[in-house]
Amino acid sequence: MAQFVDWDLATATAGALGKSGPRVTYAEATEVVSELRRLTDEAAGHVADHTGLTSQVAHPPVRVVDRRDWAATNIAGLREVITPLVGRLTEDKQPGVLTEAIGSRVTGVQAGTVLAYLSGRVLGQYEVFSADPGQLLLVAPNIVEVERKLGAVPRDFRLWVCLHEVTHRTQFTAVPWMRAYFLGEVQAFVDAAQGGEHLLERLRRGVSTLADAVRDPQSRSSVLDIVQTPGQRAVLDRLTALMTLLEGHAEFVMDGVGPQVIPSVERIRAGFNRRREAGNPVEKAIRRLIGIDVKMRQYAEGRRFVHAVVDRVGMAGFNRVFESPLTLPRLSELSEPDAWVARVHGPVGPVPTAG
Repeated sequence: MAQFVDWDLATATAGALGKSGPRVTYAEATEVVSELRRLTDEAAGHVADHTGLTSQVAHPPVRVVDRRDWAATNIAGLREVITPLVGRLTEDKQPGVLTEAIGSRVTGVQAGTVLAYLSGRVLGQYEVFSADPGQLLLVAPNIVEVERKLGAVPRDFRLWVCLHEVTHRTQFTAVPWMRAYFLGEVQAFVDAAQGGEHLLERLRRGVSTLADAVRDPQSRSSVLDIVQTPGQRAVLDRLTALMTLLEGHAEFVMDGVGPQVIPSVERIRAGFNRRREAGNPVEKAIRRLIGIDVKMRQYAEGRRFVHAVVDRVGMAGFNRVFESPLTLPRLSELSEPDAWVARVHGPVGPVPTAG
């Protein structure tokens, strides 16, 4: 089968280029891991109570990882998805020896470069590619580093992070069709391309664009350069709407639960928002080019959508977004929540007020 990425080289590159974590003693590291596991269990109860969502499938316990392990896990997940897609697109035809030997190694280094950069920023993730129903990852060095920079109470900040990431786990385990739908859309994005060797070269160019953004913040390239067909744009709209919903829902839960169980939540939120907005020009350019700024906008737009819908039809009414793919918000509805309410609920009267 054609080798699109030298995955072993990608893993080695990510490990070699990844930043070292903050200084901690062995005892401190052990305490962080233990507390994150406890707080994940505590957060699960808060998320279930606040959202009314209950996991329908068994899920593995949280994995508390370092930066190298996070990158390796994500590379393994990407390999699970991309390898069969490449085989199908190329009909398992072998490329030339030089094409495979050079192209796959170049792409491996580029992919490793991107994952090395991200491994120093991600606090947690619900990773869905490598396992069913997915696995919750918490990146301990990054959590400790950020809480120190913010001057946050460690227990409070760690629970705050856990609330966000456990909400993502709940979304995928309380809604049994969610993972299959997400992976199906990823496959549809590839299927909507113009196939064959041409597609593989565009995918390589997309990985190269991301790597260039990390190495050269002045690059004028855009990750959207790989979106070249109307079919792909339609799929991307659906994926964008889904991810905006999921991120906004997690932010909504943090806002709702945080003040009840995290004494210093207002200070944490203010400090974290400043951190998101800050950064030197180089850092800002990298965030923009590899899509982190898009994710930040998803947090805000998605949170506004969820707040508006819950205000209009209550939490149970909002949870209809999870009934089926047909009740997910369309991209246009995220900025017009009343349009989603009208489509899914029909005419809704005034929201009753307590009297």
